[in-house]
Amino acid sequence: SPTAVVGFGATTLVLLGTTYFFTKSKSQYGDGKEYSTRGNSRAGSKMKDQVEEEPKLDRTKYPGGHLTIYYGSQTGTAQMFAKQIASECETRGFCPRIVDLQDVVENDDVHAIEAAGSAGDGFEEGEVDEDGKVIRATLAHPHYRDEEEEDDDTNNNDGGKSGHGKSKALFLMATYGEGEPTDNAQQFVEMMKGKSGISNIYKIDGSGGGGGGQQQQNGTSSLVSPASSMSLDKAADTTADAASSATATTAPSLRSATFLRDLEYAVFGLGNKQYEHFSNMSRFMDAALEKCGARRMAATGLGDDDDDLEGDFENWKDGVFWPAMMESYVKGKSVVADATKGKENGVATSLPPCPYRVEYLKTDEATKGTNTNESLLQTSSKHYAQSADCPVVARRELRDPSDPGSTIHMEIDVSQHMDTLKYQTADNLGILPKNNAATVEAVAKALNYDLDRHFNLLPNNNGDGDDSSKHTLPFPTPCTVRTCLERYCDLSGPPRRSDLKQLAPYAKNDLDRQALLRMSSKEGKAEYKEKIVEGHVGIAEIVTKFCTSIEIPLEHFAMVCPRLQPRYYTISSSSSVHPTTIHITLAVLETEMKMSGKVFKGLCSGYLANRKNGDVVRVFVRDSTFRLPKQVERPVVMFGPGTGIAPMRAVLQERSHARMAGGTNHGPNVLYFGCKSRSMDYIYRDELEAFREEGTLTELHLAFSREQEEKVYVQHLLAKRAEETWELIHERKASIFVCGAVRMGADVDHALQDIISKQGNMTREKAKAYLDKMQVAGRFVQELWS
Repeated sequence: SPTAVVGFGATTLVLLGTTYFFTKSKSQYGDGKEYSTRGNSRAGSKMKDQVEEEPKLDRTKYPGGHLTIYYGSQTGTAQMFAKQIASECETRGFCPRIVDLQDVVENDDVHAIEAAGSAGDGFEEGEVDEDGKVIRATLAHPHYRDEEEEDDDTNNNDGGKSGHGKSKALFLMATYGEGEPTDNAQQFVEMMKGKSGISNIYKIDGSGGGGGGQQQQNGTSSLVSPASSMSLDKAADTTADAASSATATTAPSLRSATFLRDLEYAVFGLGNKQYEHFSNMSRFMDAALEKCGARRMAATGLGDDDDDLEGDFENWKDGVFWPAMMESYVKGKSVVADATKGKENGVATSLPPCPYRVEYLKTDEATKGTNTNESLLQTSSKHYAQSADCPVVARRELRDPSDPGSTIHMEIDVSQHMDTLKYQTADNLGILPKNNAATVEAVAKALNYDLDRHFNLLPNNNGDGDDSSKHTLPFPTPCTVRTCLERYCDLSGPPRRSDLKQLAPYAKNDLDRQALLRMSSKEGKAEYKEKIVEGHVGIAEIVTKFCTSIEIPLEHFAMVCPRLQPRYYTISSSSSVHPTTIHITLAVLETEMKMSGKVFKGLCSGYLANRKNGDVVRVFVRDSTFRLPKQVERPVVMFGPGTGIAPMRAVLQERSHARMAGGTNHGPNVLYFGCKSRSMDYIYRDELEAFREEGTLTELHLAFSREQEEKVYVQHLLAKRAEETWELIHERKASIFVCGAVRMGADVDHALQDIISKQGNMTREKAKAYLDKMQVAGRFVQELWS
């Protein structure tokens, strides 16, 4: 999930949800029964003519049939939502399966792929291409299609009963960065772009609808309706706009309009409204699936992590999704599941099911043990396997001592790991912070863990031999309990309400348990916000101070506790100038808490601020969207106030190096920089002035917001240079780079639209379309944090 993306300095801090993952082959719920939560490996070689060999679904227990839940998640929140839906399926008459979208494209079952879309699957020879077969091998696998009893639905894309049954799918789609897919959804999205003909993911209708003709489901509009803000009736008003927008972005030659005609789907999107392309991936997925012939089961929901993502999800789940599913697939049928089993007076009498098991090791076994196979790690945890420990070789404070804040320049030596940490100019550096030792020891003492004990974390698949343990484990082992708590568990970040609900069964004291359940409920949202979010209370304080009766086995703690996520810093050095060291620029976060008056320190920035030369930090490199134009003669216009200067410093180093080394005549470099005062926080001042002196930096425009009565920001300086900026953009094909806070990015975007509209003599809508086209071409790049 972006699930909530909050950044400070040149970093993006990802506030995560829980990590109760369901990617193993089987999972037991409270009644001790097993439900299918497999990926794509199960019986993949058996298509329509062989599916009778598979055990049939008990329709008395599951009158609603199969439901597959796909997730695109960056930090685990969408995956956690998938678990919530799956846990509610049985009581509503559905049999759940959860699938990581990465598993769809990594399906290695050749037989299933060959059979998908074949004549035996109801298609003409050659009607479905290779990408389509790969997608259908999971999305339309015959084992998860439900036999049709009757079909008089006039909206059915294949004109009535097909004889092949329908698959039901729910897509939980997080949007990452500026409207982009999460890492585990990236390849699937690329495939769906080709199949749907939507070549530009930014040109999806603003309301999220997919166009391609309106369908009606249970008397309500099938278009996107944000669960917390737009009713289904209001969503219907935007139908015509949705259809025209989606049609305009279609490339018919790439489309396959029927290859998912036997799929019925719903979508929920996770995003943040501070970003321009809010929940873009859910809008794309909704439009793309419909254009490929799939039929929408329920109106799409949008969750806003800038407000109440969990609340939006709950409202959509309970008010839109389940009512639509029950009406369409279970109406008039009895559901025999007993939701009270495993409980006494509403209280759990045994431990909740856990997808992991712990195998404790002797010291000699731990030293001889092998690390977790990377294929077993969840896709949101792959960075653990790609990171390396590297020493800090330089650090200095960039602000003046008169400034109460702190911004640090840090250099990290990666020379011993060039195979994995080779970077390009202005890439991102992921930092894996550590919880402080005192917090780790306090948690271990409260939960009676031996910090020096070695263990392996293994999939709890009951030894059934199924290979779908793939993408199951949340972090690599063997490791010590200390390493687990120190590096992999978020002990200080505010847990989500759903995390508190999962923690409640482990509280032995009734008051502790009721307090956790109260704050996890819809009715307890205000209390949760005040005591947990605003109080900066993490799992550590909950188990050591507020709910001390909690007793939880280590494997269950690994399941319930949120993962400690990496923090991303845009690299502030050129790979040509500094190939073996990586520079980062970070603002140290310190916030005074309202309730106690104590100072809250950011985990990662505080961790880095305490690193000295020679100390080791664990890092990995991630691609950035900042790339200099291949035509070196083209100009670059940069906006980097505060620590947003980081990638601009890297770009200037790169262009200076090219100019000095080979005499390259690059185009003009224009920089807009802003801060409070030139005497306090004008960071990298000497370097910027040196770039200007040598001719690399053509123009340097400075906005010192506190040096005059009226505040001045970079967008104000931009507005004064409208004619010059238009000439650079339109005539000389300049690239525009923006890095900093979301609000600043939006202000610069609006200023650019004003300039394009007035100087280009076009409407505001066409000016926005002009910028969108630049963005698709890589000429308008923004990396922002909220």
